[in-house]
Amino acid sequence: MRRWSLLLLTLVWLAPVVGDRPFAQERTPIGKPPPPPNDLPLVERVIKARKEYLEALEELRAHYIKHSDLERQKWVEDEMMGFHRISKRAYRLDLDVPPPTLKPEYNIPEANELYRKAMAYKGRNILGTSEDNIRRAEILLQQLLSDYPQSDKIDDAAYQLGTIYESRVFKQYRRAASYYERCFQWNPNTETDARLRAAELYDKVLQDRGKAIQLYREVVNRDGDQSRVDKARKRLAQLSATPP
Repeated sequence: MRRWSLLLLTLVWLAPVVGDRPFAQERTPIGKPPPPPNDLPLVERVIKARKEYLEALEELRAHYIKHSDLERQKWVEDEMMGFHRISKRAYRLDLDVPPPTLKPEYNIPEANELYRKAMAYKGRNILGTSEDNIRRAEILLQQLLSDYPQSDKIDDAAYQLGTIYESRVFKQYRRAASYYERCFQWNPNTETDARLRAAELYDKVLQDRGKAIQLYREVVNRDGDQSRVDKARKRLAQLSATPP
């Protein structure tokens, strides 16, 4: 009874706060982010809590499967699906994006299988389930980077994560740009349009002119696709003609 009383008291106190101070609205990120505040221990705590919560659900599901409790198993699976559908932000990219020093060196069958499964989900567009499939692909690609950081699929995984975070499902543009950068940092000879995609995000969405110019120049100097080179060269000319 005391627990419910405390809960009601909390809601009563929060009510005027919520009414006086509306929740922050989602908006397209503009300009360079401010220097990160001293949020490192708090963000690490959130990341740890997410992991432990999911692990607890997985253990509970295994328990119900073992004891053939189909009803409670379904409850847990519904809760797990709800967890994965929540948009989880990368509050600090340095804790989310692997370092640029990784090298795609080895052909690892387990990593190849994760990539294959991820691309199968990403390619599906079944009515009403496409967003869930995109999230499944994200989970598998992140697992690939976490478990097999020396796989020769890491640059491809980074590119695909860039497209996922840029998509309407996530709209996490700074995160997307960072993964595009990792693609060509890990594999400078990538045949993808990662450089151009990153440049356009910094240019047109994040409004980081200096970074955009740098990446457009990389496209001109490093990209083997002439149409992308021409596009980057044209945009560089436009930016040069326009004062900052």
